Amino acid sequence: MFEPGHLNRKKQPGIPGVPDFDIDVYYDVRRDPKEGVLLHFRMSGQVNGRSFTDEFDMHRDSAFNFASRIAKAAAKQGLPVNASPIMRSHSEYDAMFADIRKKLDIRTGEPVNFDNLEKDGF
Repeated sequence: MFEPGHLNRKKQPGIPGVPDFDIDVYYDVRRDPKEGVLLHFRMSGQVNGRSFTDEFDMHRDSAFNFASRIAKAAAKQGLPVNASPIMRSHSEYDAMFADIRKKLDIRTGEPVNFDNLEKDGF
């Protein structure tokens, strides 16, 4: 289920090899005096009955890669990478991508600072 600023994903029945999970991903725009505009993420929920909370920031110019960063955070909690809460084939991914672009006022063709990619864990 997606709404602007929030995505909730639960394991769908009948997916072998994937532990039960129920994950909420919240995001908002923050301004840091040193780093500039950041997209802040807070993930919480459970994977295989174990609760977790994780928070991280992404720079404005690398936020387009949010699905990869969320997948890494979920994998850290025990969710297989191929069962990421954000799958490109889901309409929620498209809606979340559009919402993030709108919140950050990102335009196609803007340059990417590669140093920010490294800072954001890529």
